[in-house]
Amino acid sequence: MSIEIWLTFVAASIVLLIIPSPTILTVISYSISHGYKAKIPLILAVALGDSTALALSLLGLGTLLAESAFWFQAIKWAGGLYLLFLGFKLLMAGVKPPVISTDANRASSWKLFLNTYMVTALNPKGIIFFVAFLPQFINIEAEITSQLWLLAMTFVALATLNATLYAVFAGRAQQVLASAKTQRIFNICGGSLLSSAGIWALTAKQSL
Repeated sequence: MSIEIWLTFVAASIVLLIIPSPTILTVISYSISHGYKAKIPLILAVALGDSTALALSLLGLGTLLAESAFWFQAIKWAGGLYLLFLGFKLLMAGVKPPVISTDANRASSWKLFLNTYMVTALNPKGIIFFVAFLPQFINIEAEITSQLWLLAMTFVALATLNATLYAVFAGRAQQVLASAKTQRIFNICGGSLLSSAGIWALTAKQSL
């Protein structure tokens, strides 16, 4: 994998991670309602949860992609169509800022960790997204499994950093996310990126 492709993946991941997900909304909610003690369990839960979701996504995916050029291209096309669908949904979404509950009941650090982990790791949409997203940055002429794991580890590192920043600045993040203008920007940026990734997957040559 070239450094250019890897940097493109990093940039795309950063944009996608900034967009508030159920995981991030959970992190903000718990950070506000439980204070400083919640931040470390929440960050660990996001890191482990994303690692679990990615591992589930990659089980068998590397073997399948390495099996033949046909399966590689088939998954890229299916993933491209799925990314286009997600991009279209974001672009057409109404401006409705996400609701962040600040009335969460007090809970132990272990319960905060477990709840956040479950939201992150067991979201089927997240697992499907990883299957669609990661192969778009793979070079079929190189060893595929190592590329997938490099992308996965990069994503987990970025996701952990993203969750850390949201947890530390939870109060400010809540104010920003309450803005309809901010939500519109998130929808346009995220929708444009996902649509572009989908078009790229459908039009790019077989070898990246």
